[in-house]
Amino acid sequence: MPLIVMCGFPCSGKTRRAVELQQYFEQNTERKVHNVGDGTLGIEKNAVYADSQNEKNVRGSLRAEAERRINKEDIVILDSLNYIKGYRYELFCLIKHTQTPHCLVYRLTSAEVSSTWNTERDVEEQYTQEILDALVLRFETPDSRNRWDSPLFTVQKEDTLPFEAISDAIFKRKAPPPNQSTQSQPLSSTNFLYELDKVTQDVLMAIPNSQKTSVPGDLIAVPGATEKIELTRSLNMAELRKLRRQFISYTKMHPTENIGHIANMFVQYLNKSIH
Repeated sequence: MPLIVMCGFPCSGKTRRAVELQQYFEQNTERKVHNVGDGTLGIEKNAVYADSQNEKNVRGSLRAEAERRINKEDIVILDSLNYIKGYRYELFCLIKHTQTPHCLVYRLTSAEVSSTWNTERDVEEQYTQEILDALVLRFETPDSRNRWDSPLFTVQKEDTLPFEAISDAIFKRKAPPPNQSTQSQPLSSTNFLYELDKVTQDVLMAIPNSQKTSVPGDLIAVPGATEKIELTRSLNMAELRKLRRQFISYTKMHPTENIGHIANMFVQYLNKSIH
């Protein structure tokens, strides 16, 4: 059943709003509500968010826990920062694959207010000011024009949660249809794995050559794809190889019926991952 993704600065009141949602649905529906978040993992926030690899591991654990909880009956609330748009896109791919609606609840506050509320917490629950400032700086604001950020409910300090609108968004909307990049299908072509390896390798080899004559902001054309790579920064081969391995692992589990889509799927994956 539906996934509700919380989003906002550290110490912006996300958890309080998540609890309000949980109480509302438990009181007004017969569905079980799973509240998944940093608190359920028992993480030490300053240690996690000071190390990019630790943070990535935690995001993966939260995503896996949310995926494990999603079924045809229950509601899942993902209560974490969810501040990276690429991660929110991954969650969108998850709900497309599982065929369930979702929505995003954005707890909007200023950096100053979040900092003040942080200092009012118990010492063991506080972020260091350095970590908090860094997270605010890296925060990627949700945009309702993006499929993965829609429907979007922006809630400020004095607002009452729009419970009925959120309920309608997750119960009365159809799940987004699966596409070739998210729908699990049997391997339909004997040369699928060969083409997957070859096409992604061709794309990978074209990028360093194009970067020699490009600057950030340029669009790079690659073999076999109608879509282009949005070059927002310089990409080294080690990073590209890692992204290629991740894409191949995912695509092996969710192969496309049309081999001709592989290049565009890989370009889309790179564009989401490198921003």
